[in-house]
Amino acid sequence: MTVTDRVEQVFIRPDGKEKVTGAGRYTADLNLTGQAHAAFRFADHPHARITRIDTATARAMPGVFAVITHVDVPEIRYGGMVSDRHLFAHDVVRWEGDVVAAVAARTPELARAAAAAIEVDYEVLDPLPDFVANAEPGAPLVHADWQSYGGSRSMGRDGNILGRSTIVKGDADAAMATADVVVRGTYRADASQGAPIEPRAVIAQWTGDKVTVWTSTQVPFAARDGVAHTLGIPQSAVRVIVPLLGGGFGSKCDFHFEGHIAALARAARRPVKLVFSRREEFIAPDHRREGMLIELETGVMRDGRIVARRGRLTLDGGAYCGEGGFFAQMAAMHACGPYVLENVNVESRLVYSTNQPSASVRAPTAPQTCWALEQHMDAIAAAIGLDGAELRRRTLIEAGAVGPAGQVFGEVGAKQALEAALELIGYDDYLRGELPDDEAIGIACGWWPSMASPSGAYVKLNGDGTGVIITGAQECGSGAVMGLPLLAAAELGMRPEDFTLHYQDTDSGPWDMGASGSQTTFNNGRAVIEAAREVRAQLLELASQQLEIDAAELELADGVVRAAGSPDVAVSIADLAGSGTPLLGKGSGELPENPPGETSSCVGVLGMETFLAPQLITHAARVKVDRQTGVVRVMEFAAAHDSGVILNRIGADGQVYGGVLMGIGQALSEATWFDEQGRQRNPGLLDYKLQTASDAPPIHIRWIEIDTPNAGPRGSKGVGEPPSVPTPGAIANGIAKVIGRPVHELPMTAERVWSVAVDSLGLEWIDTSGKDPSA
Repeated sequence: MTVTDRVEQVFIRPDGKEKVTGAGRYTADLNLTGQAHAAFRFADHPHARITRIDTATARAMPGVFAVITHVDVPEIRYGGMVSDRHLFAHDVVRWEGDVVAAVAARTPELARAAAAAIEVDYEVLDPLPDFVANAEPGAPLVHADWQSYGGSRSMGRDGNILGRSTIVKGDADAAMATADVVVRGTYRADASQGAPIEPRAVIAQWTGDKVTVWTSTQVPFAARDGVAHTLGIPQSAVRVIVPLLGGGFGSKCDFHFEGHIAALARAARRPVKLVFSRREEFIAPDHRREGMLIELETGVMRDGRIVARRGRLTLDGGAYCGEGGFFAQMAAMHACGPYVLENVNVESRLVYSTNQPSASVRAPTAPQTCWALEQHMDAIAAAIGLDGAELRRRTLIEAGAVGPAGQVFGEVGAKQALEAALELIGYDDYLRGELPDDEAIGIACGWWPSMASPSGAYVKLNGDGTGVIITGAQECGSGAVMGLPLLAAAELGMRPEDFTLHYQDTDSGPWDMGASGSQTTFNNGRAVIEAAREVRAQLLELASQQLEIDAAELELADGVVRAAGSPDVAVSIADLAGSGTPLLGKGSGELPENPPGETSSCVGVLGMETFLAPQLITHAARVKVDRQTGVVRVMEFAAAHDSGVILNRIGADGQVYGGVLMGIGQALSEATWFDEQGRQRNPGLLDYKLQTASDAPPIHIRWIEIDTPNAGPRGSKGVGEPPSVPTPGAIANGIAKVIGRPVHELPMTAERVWSVAVDSLGLEWIDTSGKDPSA
């Protein structure tokens, strides 16, 4: 294990002061002269055919500047991997958040009143919220004309099956028959939300034929491209700017409402501003974490060798595809997990329903699938008389291991992460019986791929020797963009504080895929380093001429270019930058390639069947369970991660703290409950319990640093999403040890834990409330 070229500096984040002092401005804080306010008319039913839309009453209301529907925009379908929707519904509404019309008016209150005054007649259709039933042959179709939609042929679409992927290795059926023990389990995970504290906001203003959109998005270039596509205008006619972003957690990825507001501003002939209420932030976005049904079966020998894994996963895709079309394959890989499996046959299906659409929320599909798999692993261990930690020691991948789709792994830190987490949490003390009987330690392992994507950056030096980094990357609060000065400074022998950042503006920075996939440092960091190296070469050439020393004999350090071995022979970077010669570098860097695999027996191959620079994680949770009430409290937590070389320790630690707490919420309290029609029952923070600082346990972190080839800058990997992956599984396994039986529904609410605890004790109870315990 080697670590080279470490960047150790800790510095004040460039956006830190404006955020902590309250001086920073978010999209909702912006106001333009003469602006109108927007409101949407959402669908009145989760599933219905529109027979009439009458906007006359709304248009006649004083103070209303514009009302638009589908007739006012081009009839263009859009969607991330399947083009299955329009900006405005005009034939069938397929979930309660479908937008039917939009209003621009003098005040937000007037806009909402006008939206409510729009008359819409429907032929109500049977709702189809049961995504498992929708996957059956002959089920009623959510999209009757699905075959006419443009989309990837690799997704395996068929009727309500939006995507189908399999991971196949060897002959799982034959191997299962040879196993000493076969363990089966069925697990169900409810949908949940990204729930950023900042609700969505969009402002659009036209100047001639060009529109500028200020928006709270994680992906400004995707938003730009979506506006251009749906309005039928060139991308050069759309500029997207993101002020400070108040969190997203994946839920603000993809193109959302920018096209609606741009069209509305054009119709109103003035700037238009939309700010969602908290209820709208829950109901309207086509972006929430997917519900899942997970069925697993594993054949194992008594020495712990896993000879076969079969699985069947069904995912709720909701009403439209968005950018989540790859979810079936991603979930299938997480059903395999970071283990040595001799034979595999896992099928995963992403299914349409008339529920809110699913799309990327921090590590999509992984926390739910890992939660199921890691409980399954503990069940396997119990069946063959092993401790769960020992089974994982024997089966986790290491260098030379072959993955479920034929990938041969290089050096990875899966086993080191396991041992580190066990040490941090005091697992040996637990095995010696040193915890009370209402406490236990659960462990879970997981993995997550690094995401390679093109990216670009410019680095320029000012005349006084300070620098500017110009990037298309998006800062969503993680600190990834804020850490880019560390990388430029290390290349140029400068201080990170010497650099300012210009970012989140599609007219200024090169294309970037945005704050998604834990990819900013991995990809844009590479681009910044390459741009800085161009500037470095320019500085060395100028200094070589001035000092009359060969450039190969010069070095950059402490703000000067100096002769190697003779630090007194030097010229300052400031003097060189002030000489009048422009110092500007551009960079993208060589894109890492996904490792090869063997997918000839697989279907739905979308690029997730092998994991580039995989991040390996073990989490351990000490939980306390009140058996009389089912209330669970996480008392202590340990997180050990192989994320390659850590370039910014304080930033990386921050991602683990936040990701673990988000995972605790998903484990214990966060769920979107739907009624029988598919309407949300808890669209608000009083009924949707987020974790807060008072819920946070002590969190111990250890990094297993491996200089990883074919990865990010200086051997790094991603960091942002993995902390959410095994957290629910670790908590689940701790709960099961206390109450004597696993909880197979996520989240593991107090009611669900109590119900399982009562059953495990063989007690009888009568529910006289008449209420669903899950509610």
